[in-house]
Amino acid sequence: MKFLDLCKVYVRSGSGGNGCISFRREKFVEFGGPDGGDGGKGGDVWAEAVDGLNTLIDFRYQQHWFAQNGQGGMGRNRTGKDGDDIVLRVPVGTEILDEDEETVIADMTELGQRVLLARGGNGGWGNLQFKTSTNQGPRRANSGQEGIERTLWLRLKLIADVGLVGLPNAGKSTFLAATSNARPKIADYPFTTLHPNLGVVGVDDAEFVVADIPGLIEGAHEGRGLGDLFLGHIERCAVLLHLVDGTSGTLIEDWQTILDELAAYGAGLDEKPRVTVLNKIDALDDEEREFLKDELEAAGAKDVMLMSGATREGVTEVLRALRPHVNARRRAERIEAQEDEGPWQP
Repeated sequence: MKFLDLCKVYVRSGSGGNGCISFRREKFVEFGGPDGGDGGKGGDVWAEAVDGLNTLIDFRYQQHWFAQNGQGGMGRNRTGKDGDDIVLRVPVGTEILDEDEETVIADMTELGQRVLLARGGNGGWGNLQFKTSTNQGPRRANSGQEGIERTLWLRLKLIADVGLVGLPNAGKSTFLAATSNARPKIADYPFTTLHPNLGVVGVDDAEFVVADIPGLIEGAHEGRGLGDLFLGHIERCAVLLHLVDGTSGTLIEDWQTILDELAAYGAGLDEKPRVTVLNKIDALDDEEREFLKDELEAAGAKDVMLMSGATREGVTEVLRALRPHVNARRRAERIEAQEDEGPWQP
């Protein structure tokens, strides 16, 4: 299934049904009077976060979502049927943006969350509603209210605990494959991942989700390469895992490039907790490992760890270093949820 994380949709709520102008026509009833019913309400347009989806590809093939119009009123004081609602089922983590692609209408971060995108129009009054003591036979009725049309953008930001960052070929996909059941593409020639991958990793009886995004290059925030198109997927992460290729001849430059791109992107990515790892140490001897580690720490990297995703050397230690950050974020989310619920009352 193709990965899609940004798409445009057009929604329209249903128009309300028109009110009816009608008069009673019954035998032996000399002055029947008005009996026109009201129109039905138009259907609403909703968005709902559902389980089992991790892409917006469904909206590539259906971009127009129209709710049903309300039925018009009828004689004998019969109200028209309300129009059926329509629901856009989106993955958890989807942001709904206005047409300007900046104004956030809703952030679907919880399973089952529902948001009203366009309210259906009210039905018009039939002539029975206009009957008064001085106007026993009104010949007027209201038209139904028009529906609302909107152009919206859906942007998916994957829900993950850890975000993998680094230059292309830093070993991010290899790490994900070594620690989870995810099967990203891995080969013995240089290439970069083209779409994000998610994997569930476990360490010491704890599990958390890791997101592998396409590698960044210098100038990504200006649109070079794949640009910063996928950095939104790690905005929600508790911690970033920064992998640096130990076999690169420009180690410090590679490390600094990622920091610069995170800062240029904004959204607080450069302020997130970060674990720096010197990867591919299976190709280095002990002396080279210590020398490169000291170089990174002298440049400003804190507590550099050593790892090889291919041989799994140091992988468990890296996962254990990530776990406290994940636990701290989850603990803060639980406290926030309890505060939102308010104090317990019998």
